[in-house]
Amino acid sequence: MNKFLEIFLETLKIFLIALAITIPVRYFLFQPFFVSGASMEPTFSSGDYLLVDEISYRFRDPQRGEVVVFKRPNAEIYLIKRVVGLPFEEVEISDNKIIIKNKDFPQGFVLDEPYINQDNFFKGGGNDLKIVLGEKEYFVLGDNRDHSSDSREFGAVKRDRFIGRVWLSFSTEKGIDFFSVPQYSYNQ
Repeated sequence: MNKFLEIFLETLKIFLIALAITIPVRYFLFQPFFVSGASMEPTFSSGDYLLVDEISYRFRDPQRGEVVVFKRPNAEIYLIKRVVGLPFEEVEISDNKIIIKNKDFPQGFVLDEPYINQDNFFKGGGNDLKIVLGEKEYFVLGDNRDHSSDSREFGAVKRDRFIGRVWLSFSTEKGIDFFSVPQYSYNQ
């Protein structure tokens, strides 16, 4: 009986240590998400598994090009989209181009987006718009523009709705990928 109690207590101790490590990591550092739908193709496909870094945005602001998970405005559902417009910028979509105006580029620049499939770039038409972002507001779009519910539909996303940025993805087709932010060229 003594041996059984020792084994039980040792197993309980290991279980409690594992919980003490896992719970803070899961709730404060990284959170798993599954991609559902085609809005982020070709970057992510339905069924891909993502790990979202929840800590970075406690120390810095989101950057253009990062893929973020957030709670949709006026709803409690999670969405995965790419940050296109930053606070105090003007975002204009016209003639299948995204033009960004800000203090560094008051005349604007066309956003170069190497991560999207040009065949899915606003081919549905009717996407012309102009929006000026306020403090802590971001403009987000899906990479598969014709199959995405994004800022064109529900407007700017407030910073406090962000859960975190995609840090790692796993799919059966592509394997494991540490996600990086694309380097943009600014063409005026």
